Amino acid sequence: MIDVDEETFGRLVEAAIDGIPDELRRQMRNVSIAVEDLGASPNLLGLYHGVPLTQRTTHYSGFLPDQITIYRLPILRRCDTLDDVVRQVRVTVVHEIAHHFGIGDARLHELGWA
Repeated sequence: MIDVDEETFGRLVEAAIDGIPDELRRQMRNVSIAVEDLGASPNLLGLYHGVPLTQRTTHYSGFLPDQITIYRLPILRRCDTLDDVVRQVRVTVVHEIAHHFGIGDARLHELGWA
């Protein structure tokens, strides 16, 4: 396990978000992205909580922003080097953002983002 402080880890998450194409980021105006040390499960790397764009209807209004949380410690436990952390953060961020666009785990696995 490598140790990466909270500030550095947060910058890695921001860099991963910056790597998302502009046309997709524009569709994420109502998405909050946070970093926490741990989630409900010690092995959970990230979590999307919200209503995917593909499931929204005309009745979608008044909802709180969708929330993506990236979990620092489980990611660090899987990594041996800083390069591993950068790669895993990117995969996790893309994976959770994909859920916002309605892409499920099976398809993400097929695409190499699981």
